[in-house]
Amino acid sequence: MALSTSSAITLNINGEKHTLPVDHRTTLLDALRERLDLTGTKKGCDQGQCGACTVLIDGRRAVSCLQLAVASEGREITTIEGVAQGDELHPVQQAFLDLDGYQCGYCTPGQICSAIAVIEEHAAGWPSAATTDVRPEAGVPELSADEIRERMSGNLCRCGAYVSIVQAVAQAAAAETEGTEAVA
Repeated sequence: MALSTSSAITLNINGEKHTLPVDHRTTLLDALRERLDLTGTKKGCDQGQCGACTVLIDGRRAVSCLQLAVASEGREITTIEGVAQGDELHPVQQAFLDLDGYQCGYCTPGQICSAIAVIEEHAAGWPSAATTDVRPEAGVPELSADEIRERMSGNLCRCGAYVSIVQAVAQAAAAETEGTEAVA
């Protein structure tokens, strides 16, 4: 008896459940773009090297071209279409807009999803390869340009908008820190 090579799965994307039949080999990227018409997530290299397809899965960044759709079932998936709150842009989106953190815009959705995770990872105290002192007593390192560049290094921009991208991430992180301090 041959085993089935497809299944009906339910994906929780941007707070909405979508049930669809998929071949077990279907990537999350292809399910998003081709089956659910969520075309904000871009297909770049299709090898996990450029970051254009970056989405958030349970709040952590993932390259969706290497993630199987069936392995994403039961997880909270956020695409670029789901980061804004209605008509109000996410602070990272607003910073990219304010500081021209894009040129052609092809990599921008992946850059923004990655930047959202970078800011959260940094705030949680996760070190990067650029962090000079990783001892817990050293505390959270400053989110310097070097830290941002290292943390965003999995997202490539063919246009070379890196200077503006780093500035946009720094501005969004500062805005989030100010917002957190205002609440405290």
